[in-house]
Amino acid sequence: MKILDRYIIKTMASYTLAVMLIWVGVYSFFSFLNEVNDIGQASYTLVKAMTYISLKLPDVISGHSSVVVLLGFLLALGHLAATSQLIVVRGSGISIMNITKIVIKIALVFIVIATLIGELLVPITNQSAENYRAKALGHNIQAKSQEGFWVKDNQSIIRVGKNFDGHLFNDIILINLKNNKTLASVGQTDKALFDGENLTFEKTNLYKFNEKDKQQFYNFDVDHLTQYKIPVAFDQGFVSSLRKEPHDLSTWNLYKQISFLTTNGLASDSFEVELYKRLVKPFTLVAMIIFSMLFIFGSLRDASLGKKIFLGLMLSLFFELFSRISGVLSLRFDYNYFLVASIPTLIVLVFAYILLKRKSAQ
Repeated sequence: MKILDRYIIKTMASYTLAVMLIWVGVYSFFSFLNEVNDIGQASYTLVKAMTYISLKLPDVISGHSSVVVLLGFLLALGHLAATSQLIVVRGSGISIMNITKIVIKIALVFIVIATLIGELLVPITNQSAENYRAKALGHNIQAKSQEGFWVKDNQSIIRVGKNFDGHLFNDIILINLKNNKTLASVGQTDKALFDGENLTFEKTNLYKFNEKDKQQFYNFDVDHLTQYKIPVAFDQGFVSSLRKEPHDLSTWNLYKQISFLTTNGLASDSFEVELYKRLVKPFTLVAMIIFSMLFIFGSLRDASLGKKIFLGLMLSLFFELFSRISGVLSLRFDYNYFLVASIPTLIVLVFAYILLKRKSAQ
């Protein structure tokens, strides 16, 4: 049995890696076409364009791992079926369910590797790629991060006009509340420094509203402070993530972002959808593989093996597309994000497993 396991694993791995190389090659070709118009500007040469594309490859491998693994496994199983090797395997007493277990095990190994690449390598390579390209084109790298943002932090609301590098902020307004309802004070400064735990305002005008005269809103006291320091709940990772889309964040940063936004009563919808989609991703791949194997082990009297593999692949890819669209729909109609992400996968997984179990018992 171990010899058979190794042979199936070797076949699956070789076809999957071949599909990955082709997939990466196609991506690199079209990415190069997109960069052609920029080659020659400043110091952006052909070699630097290829370097930029190479730095983006880990993101491609991680982001498209499910489709690549599915396609590679289907081609491998199709090869084993077309050469009658699956018939020999089944004739030796190995059931369809045992073959499916072997396939799922190696699929999960590929997914774990792709996940590790996505969590550990992609955030670094993507940032390096963008900085490398911007520098080669003569762009001001810091200028890309000079967008402002609003953030609610416990009893305070902070507005940053410009965020230069995650440490230096310009044009800041601080609004302090009492019990999240009553306005206590408003501070304004042109410059603030962020060290990851505290926000230090320099030359700050702090307007404190007088509680004794509640009828006159304009009755306040002004403190001119050389330095004003407040502790904050957010960290450097949160500030950096403000410049990124949810799919560009690691799972841990997604979780921290959701926790912070939820604690402060802020919207975290898009981050929750991305997090649940990642958590369900391995189960979605397993469901697609089991569903596709119904066509691999189907009868060849109605259609050829090639047509059945193609049909199984198209239906599985349609299911993958539907899973992604459901996330967008859950945002639009405010459905439960976890249920929208998991229920379609659960239904297909249970349905395909029951059918495959019946076919294995025949």
